[in-house]
Amino acid sequence: MNAVKKPSVLVCVTGQYDCDRLIEAGFEKAAEEGLALHVFCVHTPTNDLTSFSDELEYLYRTAKDLGADMTVSFSHNAPGSAADFAHKVNAKYLITGVPDERPNGFVLTLHKLLPRMQITMVTKEGDKLLYSLEATKRAYA
Repeated sequence: MNAVKKPSVLVCVTGQYDCDRLIEAGFEKAAEEGLALHVFCVHTPTNDLTSFSDELEYLYRTAKDLGADMTVSFSHNAPGSAADFAHKVNAKYLITGVPDERPNGFVLTLHKLLPRMQITMVTKEGDKLLYSLEATKRAYA
């Protein structure tokens, strides 16, 4: 019999230094709710990690300093990988960044894959303005 893992906050990051703000927002939510904290990063498969290895190391240290683990995955299906990981860690909340100026397929697809999960997006501005896609009662058709 598999034991149910403690509910958690899942933070989805990219290999950018400024994703530390997402980890910090996740830490605040996890502390407020008494939940575990996990950080997840998905990249397309590559043979050259040098272009973002320093950034990943920085984010790993940030996560560790805040008591979280960080998992890096390589996939051509980032939303699917993130949704699978969310189930694996029993995520109750998901935190990610706000899309730049184009529609964000990642967040919208995640919302379709995880319709019962609140997805919170954190802006790049220092004011930590948050936008949320609330959980729905029914799955998408």
